Amino acid sequence: MKAILVNEDMSLRFDNVPDPTIKPDEVLVKIHAAGINRADLMQREGKYPPPPGCPDWMGLEIAGEIVEMGTDVAQLSAWKLGDKVCALLGGGGYAEYAAVKYDMLMPIPKNCSMIEAAAIPEAFATAYLNLFIEGGIKVGNTLLVTGGNSGLASVIIPMARAFGVRTVTTVRTGEKAKLIAHLRADRVIVTANEDIVEALNEELENGHGVDVAIDCVGGEIMGKCLHALGRGARWIMIAALAGTKTEIDLRNVYVRNVRIIGSTLRSRDPAVKAEILGRIVREIYPKIEAGEVRPTIHAVLPIEKAAEAQDLLYKSKSVGKVVLTVAQ
Repeated sequence: MKAILVNEDMSLRFDNVPDPTIKPDEVLVKIHAAGINRADLMQREGKYPPPPGCPDWMGLEIAGEIVEMGTDVAQLSAWKLGDKVCALLGGGGYAEYAAVKYDMLMPIPKNCSMIEAAAIPEAFATAYLNLFIEGGIKVGNTLLVTGGNSGLASVIIPMARAFGVRTVTTVRTGEKAKLIAHLRADRVIVTANEDIVEALNEELENGHGVDVAIDCVGGEIMGKCLHALGRGARWIMIAALAGTKTEIDLRNVYVRNVRIIGSTLRSRDPAVKAEILGRIVREIYPKIEAGEVRPTIHAVLPIEKAAEAQDLLYKSKSVGKVVLTVAQ
C-alpha cells in the first residue's frame, strides 16, 4: 500500500510501505478519509513521535470500511466485515489501510459523511477529555477556548454549548471572528484590538468568571490571564503555539485555587482512550445526530496533496478541520 512519508528535508511523499498485518484483536480498515491535526505537524518536525508499535507515518483519525477482521474480534465486539467506521489511531492514518484495535473504532454517526466522520475521533476525544474529564465542566459554567478558528475549537465550542456551558473564545482578527460566527460562541475576543486580560476581567465582574480554559496558544499572555479567572478554575494546556514560556504570579494560583493542568490525548493509556470513545458514542453521538454538534470542515484535499493541506494549518488559514481523501 501507499502512505505519506516524511523526507529528510521535511517535505512529504506518497510512497510504498508494507501492508499492515492485523493482530487477533484488530481489524483492517480501508481508509476513505483522514483528519489532519496539529500533532501531525509536530510529528513531521520530529517533535512528537508516535507511541511504540504504531506506524511511522502521520495520522490520528480516519474513516473507512472494515475489510478484514482478526480472529478474536467477533467474540470481543459486534463489529462485522463491511461496517463503516471511524477510528482513533496512535499514528498511521495518512495511508490506504490501517490496522486498528477493535475498541478504537466508532460507528459513523447517522447523519455524517465519511469526510465528516474522519474529523471526529481525535478532535471529539480531545474535546471530551478536556471538557468533562480534566475540566469537570458543568451546566452554567463559563469556558474559555483560545484559538477559536482551530479545528479543535470548532468542536469544543458547540459541544460545550450543547451541555449548557457559556463559551468565550479568542481569534486574532475581525475577519476570523466572522468566519467562526456559526459556532455561536457567547463572546469572541479579537486580540488584534482587545486586551484578553481586560476582557476576562469584564466576564468576571459580570458574573461569568472562567471556570475552565482550554489553551493551545500559551506564551506570555497565559500567565497574565490566571488572575482574571473564577475561583477554582482549571487552566488546561494542550499546546503552546505562541511559545512555551510565561511568567506566573504564584499567589494567584493558590489564593484563587486555580489548577494548571497539562493534557495530551495521544499519551493516554489505550484503555483510557477506549473509555473516552465509548462515552462519546453514548453521550455525544445523540447531539451529533440531532445536529447540535457537527465537525466544521474547512477544506478537503486528496492525500497526494497532504503537504498543501498541512500548510493550511501551518499558515493559520483553516477555520475548522482539514481532511484528506483516499482514492477508492
